[in-house]
Amino acid sequence: MKACFLRTPAAIETNPLEYGEFPKPVPAAGEALIRVEVCGVCRTDLHVIEGELTAKRSPVIPGHQVVGHVAARGTGAERLLLGARVGVAWLHRTDQSCEYCKRGEENLCDHPEFTGYTVNGGYAEYLVAPENFVYPLPEKLSAELAAPLLCAGIIGYRCLRLSGVKAGAKLGLYGFGAAGHVAIQVARYWGVEVYASTRDARHRKLASELGAIWTGGTLEAPPEKLDAAIVFAPAGEIVPAALAALRKGGRLILGGIHMSDIPRFPYSLLYQERMIRTVANNTRQDGEEFLRLAAEIPVHTHVQMFPLADANRALNALKNDAIPGAAVLRVHD
Repeated sequence: MKACFLRTPAAIETNPLEYGEFPKPVPAAGEALIRVEVCGVCRTDLHVIEGELTAKRSPVIPGHQVVGHVAARGTGAERLLLGARVGVAWLHRTDQSCEYCKRGEENLCDHPEFTGYTVNGGYAEYLVAPENFVYPLPEKLSAELAAPLLCAGIIGYRCLRLSGVKAGAKLGLYGFGAAGHVAIQVARYWGVEVYASTRDARHRKLASELGAIWTGGTLEAPPEKLDAAIVFAPAGEIVPAALAALRKGGRLILGGIHMSDIPRFPYSLLYQERMIRTVANNTRQDGEEFLRLAAEIPVHTHVQMFPLADANRALNALKNDAIPGAAVLRVHD
């Protein structure tokens, strides 16, 4: 099968992904073989490719926002029908036996597997996944618009849920790429006022079009104190600025799997019961709840399409904030 794969982590500017033939996977017991239609391009893919996340396998096929159809099933896999449209997300498998899994916190599993990182992902014509970690998707939802929902959407939803925002709350979003442009639609549906801070003028324009009542530069102070803020950009220097924008008792949620070092800041920014919380991965419940909500709203994603062979180009554009919304790779028509 055709795939884009990584042998050794390197800066994306060196175009380290190789496009070529790769062995087609075979589904094991309880797994589904999925013929990939499209795969979203995520900043976490960049962290894998550039080595900001410690390499776990070589070569590895990145990609964890996968939309495709069930092409075959392993022994005992009966939950998904052949031909069904499905989605595969970051959380590939958990051990279901550690203390975290037993209490419903599988996102914190002691022995997890992750799509496109510890196991091969969706920058390929086919991938395999445990059927219990695969999401059924409605055929009426186009593949390219569904792909960003499977990571940017799910993680954005978990961030929103942990922020505690409700109707009438004031929410800051720092960074306005794939996750931000989905999260704002959920927040506005809930009646939340959104203030968007991002360095790119195109992203500020998109935030305004999607209902932000104010947009500004990354470190620019919003005109109102915020009840909560979410940092999607992987830049530690945003944290003190976001804390300074919070009211007393406000919550700051850090939504990335990787972030540059946070600079020192005075205790006064954290005092008065302000809270910082990170988001680690997602649970299947997060995914199921969000996908139902996305259909109800409905959430509309803004995407730029690239052929699979151009994965390096898509990732270079992502790194340089050249994509308003999300990038998606077309694998099969």
